[in-house]
Amino acid sequence: MKSNRWLTIAALAALPLLAASTNGTKPLDVTERVRHELVMLPNLGVFDNLAFRVEGGRVTLFGAVVRPVLKSSAERVVAAIPGVTGVENRIEVLPLSRFDDQARFGVFRAVYSWPGLDRLAWQALPPVRIIVKNGHVALEGVVANEMDRNAAYVRALAVPGVFSVENHLTVERASR
Repeated sequence: MKSNRWLTIAALAALPLLAASTNGTKPLDVTERVRHELVMLPNLGVFDNLAFRVEGGRVTLFGAVVRPVLKSSAERVVAAIPGVTGVENRIEVLPLSRFDDQARFGVFRAVYSWPGLDRLAWQALPPVRIIVKNGHVALEGVVANEMDRNAAYVRALAVPGVFSVENHLTVERASR
């Protein structure tokens, strides 16, 4: 009986130590930090798509952006993360085009004005990314369900000046 009491006291005494080690003060790992830094870039918009891969301490950046400054900013903030030993920047800067700009805004209006998808436009960083290159559109990101995925695709196809649409939208898994 006496040994059980000491075990309980020892367990209760260790409880604050366990809580202190799991209260969110744990440093973020490199993957979480890279994602955080990229999402926090001030000039990242709905017409840009950034992706990355972490292998050891090396980070490879992918995607396509409208403004060249975003490509260099992404590389700079990732290189400054503790634990990153090198950055390979494969981000493509999309060509300047008045017609592509018209297609971008047309697809944005078509997708984000559709009932059901309009709720997504109010987010700080809308989840459907619209990448336009020479009249060809790629939809990137995550939507809630298959209906949203298909609606975004059909709406983008109907925009004048759009030659083709690749639907890379993924459906988030149900949390059941």
